Amino acid sequence: MKRVFLVVLDSFGIGELPDAASFGDRGANTLASVATSPKLCVPHMRQIGLGNIAGVTCLPAAEAPIGAYGRAAEKSAGKDTTIGHWEIAGIYSGQPLPTYPNGFPDEVIDAFSAATGRGVLCNLPYSGTDVIRDYGEQHVKTGDLIVYTSADSVFQIAAHEDVIPVAQLYEYCRIARRILTGRHAVGRVIARPFVGQGGQYTRTGNRRDFSVEPPQKTLLNAVCETGQACIAVGKIADIFAGSGITEEIHTHNNSEGTAVFLDLLSRDFTGLCFVNLVDFDSQYGHRRDVDGYAAALSAFDAALPAVLSSLREEDLLIITADHGCDPGYTKTTDHTREYTPILVCGKQVLATDLGTRATFADIGATVAEWLGLSFRGTGSSFLQQIKKSPHGGD
Repeated sequence: MKRVFLVVLDSFGIGELPDAASFGDRGANTLASVATSPKLCVPHMRQIGLGNIAGVTCLPAAEAPIGAYGRAAEKSAGKDTTIGHWEIAGIYSGQPLPTYPNGFPDEVIDAFSAATGRGVLCNLPYSGTDVIRDYGEQHVKTGDLIVYTSADSVFQIAAHEDVIPVAQLYEYCRIARRILTGRHAVGRVIARPFVGQGGQYTRTGNRRDFSVEPPQKTLLNAVCETGQACIAVGKIADIFAGSGITEEIHTHNNSEGTAVFLDLLSRDFTGLCFVNLVDFDSQYGHRRDVDGYAAALSAFDAALPAVLSSLREEDLLIITADHGCDPGYTKTTDHTREYTPILVCGKQVLATDLGTRATFADIGATVAEWLGLSFRGTGSSFLQQIKKSPHGGD
């Protein structure tokens, strides 16, 4: 009964890619920034090999790592969640998804307003916490929807839960998703509900992403086609628009996502459990909270002994990321173009250096080979590098 647990620590980059300057991210390094915090304590990821990865100089290397370790370069033209996850799952995206540095054109906003029967506020690139501070009162008074974007390919809709019930906000997002097609096919429409009063507003955990469908077959589809399970935890189902998924488990934060992950380790299934832990990005990376990011990584690391002790003979655990979001980077509050870590554990996994992989898709290809699939996407499997021989040697 072969199982793979693929865990994405959303935005956990480990150093700038060679082309980072062309994305405005020269010098970005999420891990290096987080390592300056006294709240960082990740002995178990270090034990797997995090400090042994090429280019990582901010953490001590383990003398005898227990897992396979390396880093992956993003080959696709982007640094956002959708492109990153798609690449992990085998898709190369040569063209970036559309972005709107000056806001969405009238043809989009007018169609959205007509379909929802509500006015639109803002329509500019904005920080998610700043936009509810600046437009929240007007929204509460008028019922108009706060629409904003960022450097990513996103159409975000913020609304107070007492003004627009969450279910209604999700329906408005579905309306936007139907409008945003063709040349305006943004990667994600995101529901951003908030609460509070008197101008003191905070976002809730009821965020939902409504993604554009993947343009071609992914690892997830390949898993399902063979009758195996593909369990999506966190926002994975949203990112892949539900394609290639047998079970969706939506979570509100890292704590809930980690608890679900731990529970699934005890479940009998064959196939893939694909987990996204979003707080690193949404709560700490974008908000440029170094200590918060460090504390969140430490909390995840503290759960790893329970994870590792629960792995069965034919289990594979892969920990990685989808892009960077350096909390110490002051030029922007956007994602950063970085290498991502690859940490692999399992009873059949050799402690070995995977070096630098040319694409995130090598992860998906490795998962596919482990599960006995012919699918490789646009990647190359590193399974033969990490798998112990049947006799227990290397």
